[in-house]
Amino acid sequence: MTDTTDLDDFLDKWRGRWPEWRIAQVFVPEPQRPLVEAWFALLQEWTDAAWAGEDPTPGTAKLGWWQEELRGWSKGLRRHPLGRLLQKQPAPWPALAEALAALASVREPLRAWASPNDARAALKPFADAIAACEAVLFAGQAGQGDAFSILAAHALWHREDDGTAGRAREWAGALAAQPATRAGTRPRRIHDALTAGRLRRLARLGDITALPPLAALWRSWRAA
Repeated sequence: MTDTTDLDDFLDKWRGRWPEWRIAQVFVPEPQRPLVEAWFALLQEWTDAAWAGEDPTPGTAKLGWWQEELRGWSKGLRRHPLGRLLQKQPAPWPALAEALAALASVREPLRAWASPNDARAALKPFADAIAACEAVLFAGQAGQGDAFSILAAHALWHREDDGTAGRAREWAGALAAQPATRAGTRPRRIHDALTAGRLRRLARLGDITALPPLAALWRSWRAA
């Protein structure tokens, strides 16, 4: 399998979860679009590693591998296919590597459906590191980091089973009641707006399917 094929696999996995982006991306400058998709696919890989599955050990090891990978990116090295688009960007990769461990630290509180506000505070250093990278990647202002969309992945994708559906809806509603601020780069604002719509849909209907096209268009336009 070629490096290009591997890259497409990771991008297609993210696109499969966020089909709204086919609409939302019209508000992102065309040269930025491949980088945006690679970046959000990378963040998805990390939350999958940290929070999915019954056993935390494989995910913890994967996050450790990613810390080394990010440090390599700052030295001009890469192994992962997503690095083909991201590694050459002069983002603060070592600082992001140091902050990455925070994802694993909130795994058990999230599985117990602890307060989203507490998890948000615990992930603040990681969110700040993400914001600093996005300011470089997307030529914008970093603003204050916010783990809103990162935490949303817990309710949207990493619920244990149908037995937690009621708690997931309640938790999603609590998180959606305090959405992310409008600060940050345009891709971040758009992604956060789509995420907020998904969370509200989950809280109201118990549904994590894609937003209707008109809703996705409206939210993306306002965020942009």
